[in-house]
Amino acid sequence: MSGIPVVALVGRPNVGKSALFNRIVGDDSAIVSEEAGTTRDRHFALAQWNGRDFWLVDTGGLVEDSDLPMDVAIKRQVRQAIAEADLMLLTVDAQAGLHPSDARIVDLIRQSRKPWMLVANKVDDPRSSDFFEFFNLGAGDPIPVSATNGKNSGDLLDALVARLPTSEADGPPEATRVAVIGRPNTGKSSFINRLLGEDRLVVSDIAGTTRDSIDTPFVFHGEPYIFVDTAGLRRKSKIDDGVEFYSALRTRRAIDRADLCLLLIDATEGLHNQDLKIATLAWEAGRAMIIVVNKWDLKDKDDKTAAKFQKECVEKAPYLKHVPFVFTSALTGQRVTKVLEVIRTVREERAKRIPTSDVNEALHELLARRQPPQAAGNEVKLNYATQVETAPPTIVVFGNHPDLVQEHYIRYLHNGFREKWAFTGNPLRIILKRKSGRN
Repeated sequence: MSGIPVVALVGRPNVGKSALFNRIVGDDSAIVSEEAGTTRDRHFALAQWNGRDFWLVDTGGLVEDSDLPMDVAIKRQVRQAIAEADLMLLTVDAQAGLHPSDARIVDLIRQSRKPWMLVANKVDDPRSSDFFEFFNLGAGDPIPVSATNGKNSGDLLDALVARLPTSEADGPPEATRVAVIGRPNTGKSSFINRLLGEDRLVVSDIAGTTRDSIDTPFVFHGEPYIFVDTAGLRRKSKIDDGVEFYSALRTRRAIDRADLCLLLIDATEGLHNQDLKIATLAWEAGRAMIIVVNKWDLKDKDDKTAAKFQKECVEKAPYLKHVPFVFTSALTGQRVTKVLEVIRTVREERAKRIPTSDVNEALHELLARRQPPQAAGNEVKLNYATQVETAPPTIVVFGNHPDLVQEHYIRYLHNGFREKWAFTGNPLRIILKRKSGRN
């Protein structure tokens, strides 16, 4: 975590951990719902208070007595969050009062021998005695807060920062954000677990297990990444409850915040229209992209199957010819680590900047081969070009009548620049502008 301390929110279900997470982080990055068990995975976000950075981890509610498979999985995640944390915030519900589970969680935390604080949530008036019974936990003075309206949250953060270990890092490194996107149940969480070599995310056969976008820091060859496991985007007609709606919203936000998207496709089902919609969403947002064809071990194949699969995808969406395909199996681990090498390549292509002289030379070669079609009564000229942006790469071409350059000729320029510099896995934007100065 690059020397940045980790603070974990723990507690039984529905005590308001996600609301407190959102209050501290400063946005609605965790789904908040009255339905117990809405948060299932650990959810990372970077927070800051009084100039101190820290990772905040929201966890699923701990249900000690439950043998339900999902509760057992959540318990494992919470234990791991405790293992990774530098400081824990045990959150209790002042309105519901002291619960036997609170005492059991205190025992669990004490076993870790790590610093922790007791936070009494849902206290609208910090001067009230609503939270006094929590002194019985023997955990010192509970800090009363209201995550909903923010009462006393500043005092909580002051106390939190005072308990943080000293950090060697002044701030987070420039990490590449990689959003793992796709339809539900294509194996996104399993893929990340295999990639990271641990069960970082809850994996279940139930479609839609992941509801939030989960931030997972990771370092590969000394380079920092943040992998974001997103809820699968369903067709809108299938989004039938509030939690699903917010999951879809957060997937879109995860794409917006990402540098690069891994689109996971189920090899046994092929490229669906919904896969294409998700891919186009990421591509039009200017994100780099890699197609990860998962469950390749279950596909009947020969030596031409991969090429045929890729060709069929490109026929459905021609821009996919610029996107790398990696055929993997999260179950067996086949070619999963190859994805990391491809990510590095695509990341380098995204940051590539071409000297203006080279861009102009390429433009004049393309013009020598084929001039732009002329408009009636107007001579259309393209004079010079330059790359003005990276991430995504953007080239501006200047001419006398940019509005008269036809779409097919812009595609011709696009393909010509691609032949020169590829920009593999990245959308290439071409903008036409009127030449300034005297014409």
